[in-house]
Amino acid sequence: MAEPLKFFFDAQLVERLGKTLHHAHPAFPLATFVREARQGLEEHELIGRAQHIRQAMHRALPRDYPQAVEILIRSLGEEREVDRVGGMAVFFYLPHTMYVSEHGLEHFEESMRAQHELTRRFTAEYSIRPFLEQHPERTLARLREWTKDTNAHVRRLVSEGTRPRLPWASRLRAFQKDPRPVLALLELLKDDPELYVRRSVANNLNDIGKDHPEVLVKVAKAWMKDATAEREWVVRHALRFAIKRGEPAALEVVGASKPTGIEVRPTGIPKRAKVGGAMDLRFVVVNRSRKAQSLVVDLAVHFMKARGEAPQPKVFKVRELTLGAGQEEEVGKRVSLAQLSTRRHYPGPHRIEARINGLDLPLGEVDVVE
Repeated sequence: MAEPLKFFFDAQLVERLGKTLHHAHPAFPLATFVREARQGLEEHELIGRAQHIRQAMHRALPRDYPQAVEILIRSLGEEREVDRVGGMAVFFYLPHTMYVSEHGLEHFEESMRAQHELTRRFTAEYSIRPFLEQHPERTLARLREWTKDTNAHVRRLVSEGTRPRLPWASRLRAFQKDPRPVLALLELLKDDPELYVRRSVANNLNDIGKDHPEVLVKVAKAWMKDATAEREWVVRHALRFAIKRGEPAALEVVGASKPTGIEVRPTGIPKRAKVGGAMDLRFVVVNRSRKAQSLVVDLAVHFMKARGEAPQPKVFKVRELTLGAGQEEEVGKRVSLAQLSTRRHYPGPHRIEARINGLDLPLGEVDVVE
């Protein structure tokens, strides 16, 4: 079993972090910092451990914030390459970003410089949010400048940091109410040369669509005009959940109107499957109409929960098809029944449907057993 993520912030990391600060500022009290940061560290989970280290940093650094944050900046290591964006190693700088957001709100310029440097090594998408709330105009103006930054991590920060519903972060209520300031930034990034940035743009637009579905569709339609293949991907990625929900306006943007004369025929729906295993589901899509149709084909599975069938099905993307008059094509999807921390499976009948351009067509039922 994989080791819990909280163990990343251990005694060895504390010492390594302290040494970087001591190297940047020889007067930094290394021994005191290490002792205080280690004391009680194991009592916390991941974020709590980072906060615990941040508090020890605050006690050890100079009380003058501009001087302290300059030491933080001097202590930073090498920048990340764009193709090296994952892994836990970069979380080394989580206490640093916490320090900036906690203590730097009254020192705008120094904090912006720190976040510009930190996001090139980790990310400042969380630490930028308090500045958007307390200094919205100044922060938005700075982010607008950063849309032209030569570093892709900085450009991504503009989009990721302004997501109204960024996961694991407090919501930006002002932008949920009025997303226009965020949309102005996304407009400048929608054709960014890096997919890494464009994916963030799509996720931000998807966030906006949860509160303003009509805005999502309006922007998507505008962006599809004379769109490159790269921008079309951004639009489709932003619309992905609206399309899974079968929303007609979203489907229309990608050329998938209400289907006519479409039928489905199961070719591989098992009668039984086991919890912990998988269901291999296959079916044929038939176009009985006299015209070609563009089809977005998804699979809707009505999972059983502890108290009965789930109120809404889980929708899995299958593929997109263009079927001429009288044509048919077989498609399929393997659906896992593995027990996960994010999804538990229970025995019982599981209804299976094909969702085609928002239209649900029955395929059958699988009896899931222990």
